Amino acid sequence: MSPLDRLRALCTALPDVTERVSHGEPAWFVRRSPQFATFADHHHDDRVAFWAAAPAGAQQDWIERDPDRFFRPPYVGTRGWIGVRLDGPGATGDAFWDDVADIVEDAYRTVAPKTLVARLDAEPGPDPR
Repeated sequence: MSPLDRLRALCTALPDVTERVSHGEPAWFVRRSPQFATFADHHHDDRVAFWAAAPAGAQQDWIERDPDRFFRPPYVGTRGWIGVRLDGPGATGDAFWDDVADIVEDAYRTVAPKTLVARLDAEPGPDPR
């Protein structure tokens, strides 16, 4: 499965998520808005990545943990979003995709209304990892 397909499976497993193209890339939204994650492979760098909304302080924590894998993305990095490389060594391992799943869920929780977060907590769906 491609990195995009794996990311898509994680995002669309969450309640009331929609996917549509935004700025030329697949992006995921809670209902029709707000956006919580976007695939990124055309931003004038050598990365295949995704960007995700993040709770306060998470961006810095992830970047300090592994600055080769995690980064501050352009445009949305000033709002605390985290960039995650989906290419390179280690991007296929289970531990890496567990981190991606955690980041995706945190992104969703950051922007979703309380009713959907409560629904996520009450009825966890299948783990698409």
